[in-house]
Amino acid sequence: MKRFSAILAAALLLTGCGSSSPDTTANGPGDEPGSTTPPTIHVDPGVDAPDQPVKLVFIHHSTGEAWLADESGGLGLALADSNYFVSDTNYGWGPEDPQRGGAIGDFTDIGDWWSWFLGPSSDEIMRVVYAESGQNSSYSRRAPDPGGANQIVMFKSCFPNSHIEGAPGDPPTTGHNPLEGAGLDGLTVANAKGVYVDLLEYFGAHTDTLFVVISAPPLLASDTSPEAAANARAFNVWLVEDWLADYPHANVAVFDFYNVLTADGNHHRVVDGQIEYVTDQGSNTSAYAIDGDSHPTATGGQKATEEFVPVLNLFYERWREGD
Repeated sequence: MKRFSAILAAALLLTGCGSSSPDTTANGPGDEPGSTTPPTIHVDPGVDAPDQPVKLVFIHHSTGEAWLADESGGLGLALADSNYFVSDTNYGWGPEDPQRGGAIGDFTDIGDWWSWFLGPSSDEIMRVVYAESGQNSSYSRRAPDPGGANQIVMFKSCFPNSHIEGAPGDPPTTGHNPLEGAGLDGLTVANAKGVYVDLLEYFGAHTDTLFVVISAPPLLASDTSPEAAANARAFNVWLVEDWLADYPHANVAVFDFYNVLTADGNHHRVVDGQIEYVTDQGSNTSAYAIDGDSHPTATGGQKATEEFVPVLNLFYERWREGD
């Protein structure tokens, strides 16, 4: 199993998560081939958007790039319409992480979040994250820059992180965790949970920032195993329902991007002012994947945008009222 996982990760890195972004207008299910016209995104306000511009930085790679893009997922436009001033990181961004041997922007796997927030270079990394006001992807955003530090830090891993070993109910690793600072090496349910539990130390010391975890998108069924896909489902449900159960602050939240992309009927959205989380209407693999590639289609990205923006508004409102 470990050998299969290593081979899978290497293969997936070659499909785009470890290189430049694929064609964000590729014709997957429901997509027009080669379209460059920005989609019409219907975002139900659900909860009122912020009254004043809010600075947000999104840490991502190629699936995030496609999600932001005007002609694909349309997230950048939708966030601008909701009064968020969006900046982002991408490949090659930021200070060098000596442990990983390159710019920290190159490393966004689950194990890498320990390096961003808790590792030896984390103080310098996060100083630059809070100060970032540039664009490292192509998307429309509101103007002008309202100034000041980023109030919201969103971060997302890519789809190789949805091939997880172990068992669905494994508890978080305590003590030494081989996944911390190691990217995908040692990606199990227990180790992934352990990384996120440890991150709460940093988040709890920085309640003046809202941290939003975007779960990694699902894999094609052909790119994973039923067991690993079931682990991904269990891990992401744990993030949404259990990870923050005993966390005393309102400055950390989770959007299950994975779940939204697993079926038309699966949702993480606002209904009547409350979050609706439906996870049992499809499989544990991608229902919105580019043909032969686990990158989400534009249609999948647009669905996620329509569900996410009202959820973000609710997260923001709760944070402003709760901390």
